[in-house]
Amino acid sequence: MEILISIAQLILGLSILVILHELGHFIPAKLFKTKVEKFYLFFDPWFSLFKFKKGDTEYGIGWLPLGGYVKISGMIDESMDTEQMKEPAQPWEFRAKPAWQRLIIMIGGVVVNVILGIVIYAGVLFTWGDQYIPTENLKYGIYTDTTGVQMGLQNGDKILTVDGNFVEKFSDIPLKILLDDAQTIEVIRNGEPTSIQIPKDTKAKMIKTQKPFMQPAIIPIVSEVSSGSRAEKAGLQLKDEIVAVNQTETIYFQDVQKALADNKGQTVTLVVNRNGERVDLSAEVSDGGKLGFGVIPPQEQLDLKTEEFGLLESVPAGINKAYKKFDSYIKQMKLIADPETEAYKSLGGFGTLAKAYGPTWDWYKFWSFTAFLSIILAVMNILPIPALDGGHVMFLLYEIITRRKPHEKFMEYAQIAGIIILLGLMLLANGNDVLRWING
Repeated sequence: MEILISIAQLILGLSILVILHELGHFIPAKLFKTKVEKFYLFFDPWFSLFKFKKGDTEYGIGWLPLGGYVKISGMIDESMDTEQMKEPAQPWEFRAKPAWQRLIIMIGGVVVNVILGIVIYAGVLFTWGDQYIPTENLKYGIYTDTTGVQMGLQNGDKILTVDGNFVEKFSDIPLKILLDDAQTIEVIRNGEPTSIQIPKDTKAKMIKTQKPFMQPAIIPIVSEVSSGSRAEKAGLQLKDEIVAVNQTETIYFQDVQKALADNKGQTVTLVVNRNGERVDLSAEVSDGGKLGFGVIPPQEQLDLKTEEFGLLESVPAGINKAYKKFDSYIKQMKLIADPETEAYKSLGGFGTLAKAYGPTWDWYKFWSFTAFLSIILAVMNILPIPALDGGHVMFLLYEIITRRKPHEKFMEYAQIAGIIILLGLMLLANGNDVLRWING
């Protein structure tokens, strides 16, 4: 069921983005009296799931959920309908329109994606606000993994600055290191300030693990014991603080998680602090490394901050957030182009996107990620690759500057090359998903 929910969210999100993106091409084409032969959600090789015709345009839903398209008469696009191009240009065709009109038609989809991202972010901020963990509120410090340890961090470190600058939101710290080439982190360790030089290979390690190298440390105070669970059978009670597992000290909840994962399917001894007294419990750990209890969550232990926005305030805040996501994604693309980081191995396809939506239907998360996807689509589509909007824009700008149209045969070959590049990228991204699934 969880997989179906993730897939359903992905299909809904992509459907919204694709339809509105294609409307960005469709509307200016109609305004400039250009014939649009097809308007499709998803692709329809050989057959479509649903279609109807109104006026000159066939509207439909294809069976291949890899995007969508509008087929504009007199244009060399992914349909590769070269027969039409052999005939003399007609007044209603794309190729017969002035270059500035063709340019507006081609950038329409990208413009819509940018505006849509801003609108969704503004709506999310107005409805839910911006909730985050302030760095200064990490009263138990951080909990770090192998990458963080190799960087020089320790569990319990309290972050002061990154490259000498205070970072308000804890979630921004890994991005500063990954995307902004941060060189130093200053922390409070055992009450003393300590400066850490970030090793050069840190970014590559972060990308390879694809997991946050640090998280807010929280203490293991039990807030919930599932009925009939192994935790209940062991005698675990609300407000118990788990201080050791098999005589190994567990200062943080993450220590407990790790200890249970290391003892899957085995019986362990839990030491808990119950009202100031030590109590020993024997518990059978499941094969999944669980006992069936929950602890006081980070939002209650660490005092999350929620920044609220009025209707007018949400608009500039939405623009600012969309810009930051745009800037972040551009920097991520630069990392992918750097072979030293091996970031190309982290590219993900539809499986990664479905996983990002999550296994439960959360409207806040759904709209937030859909907004980010809209920004991604804007960036990807404006790349100067033939077969993408950016490729057409590149050739149109050449035409406007030189006052000469590229030869149609050249355009055909460029389109084929672009399609091959896109198919290669799609195979790489989805192939990475398959490899990650195989490797667990």
